[in-house]
Amino acid sequence: MLLSDGDRIRGLLGTYCRLIDAGDFAGVGALFARATLRDPSGTVIATGAAEAEALYAAITQRHQDGTPRTQHLVTNTTFDEGTGEDEAVARSSYVVLQGLPGGALQPIVAGSYVDTFARDAGGWHFTDRTFTVGLTGDLSRHLTIDPSGAPS
Repeated sequence: MLLSDGDRIRGLLGTYCRLIDAGDFAGVGALFARATLRDPSGTVIATGAAEAEALYAAITQRHQDGTPRTQHLVTNTTFDEGTGEDEAVARSSYVVLQGLPGGALQPIVAGSYVDTFARDAGGWHFTDRTFTVGLTGDLSRHLTIDPSGAPS
């Protein structure tokens, strides 16, 4: 099976979900090694692997099993052309579900990502992500900070 560029980019979005849900913040950092992370206003909140890993480790609670006990879902991804054939912009919606022992599975946050990707000899990679938080539920057992503008 041959994968399209869109399939490969959606694969990166799925990899992000799996890594964050596993509590693998080093893996998340590696995924964003060549990227800048921004809040909704465009302010840079992390650049590169070490800063991305530190950001997620600082703001995300891990539970007894070492994970945030979440399931990130990225949906409705659409693509805009980038500045050349080796750049693409993806706009996606996300929903984060959380299931804690003794509690019901519940949606805790929903919003959007605007991601820019570049392609080089190694394939596609993230170069920029802007997070927007749209709707929030009970984030008290997920984040260590006020969620307004926090990545999810």
